[in-house]
Amino acid sequence: YPDWLVKQDFYPLLPARVLAPGAPAGTVTAAAAARSGLPAGCLVCAGTTDSIAAFIAAGVSQPGQAVSSLGSTLAVKLLSTSRVDDAAFGVYSHRLGDAWLVGGASNTGGAVLRHYFTDEQIRELTPRLQPASPTGLHYYPLLQPGERFPINDPQLQPCLEPRPADDAVFLQGIFEGIARIEADAYSLLHRLGASRVTEVHSAGGGAVNAAWTSIRQAAVGVPVIRAANGEASYGAALLARQGAKQAASRQAA
Repeated sequence: YPDWLVKQDFYPLLPARVLAPGAPAGTVTAAAAARSGLPAGCLVCAGTTDSIAAFIAAGVSQPGQAVSSLGSTLAVKLLSTSRVDDAAFGVYSHRLGDAWLVGGASNTGGAVLRHYFTDEQIRELTPRLQPASPTGLHYYPLLQPGERFPINDPQLQPCLEPRPADDAVFLQGIFEGIARIEADAYSLLHRLGASRVTEVHSAGGGAVNAAWTSIRQAAVGVPVIRAANGEASYGAALLARQGAKQAASRQAA
């Protein structure tokens, strides 16, 4: 562990060894089996955070591939050959295999949509959207002042005006605004030294909206597809399988 981490009050709680996600860590002891109900001798592998597990679940494996999580906020994670850390923008990197997982999060996202529309209204309005015909509205969708990434400005004001009389146009304008922020996010990561984005996998509630996907693809300029699986539990299972294969390979050797 680095010196700054060793000095923290929680340092005694950290594991004795640092392992890569999915690496075999040991087996369940008899005492642990009695407490947990797990079988003694069961292989234990190093885990990871829920967001990284969701990234793994998406099936991304090549540098340049990315996952955008369209939840209440917009979070992007990009697999990169280079590590990038920039505290000013809240950009951080996690080691993942032989590459780096570079990520950041914006304050825009689904929470803004929910403020103006219900899920049912979005479903009703979506067929009226025209992704091939931009609205010309230059929104920066935020619920309150302040942005962290891809713009670091705690005073940045929301921009959701003028509001058209047609709710479908208003909805499309919000979709376009969030899509531009997503595109700027990947552009910033590249300028900071990360690999250039080549493909975006979508996770979260917004991933199911085909019209929004078309708008985002036009903004980012690369294929945008729905992630095959976005559940963190599935990603954790894939890591466990990886660890089991590593353990079996060691035993065979």
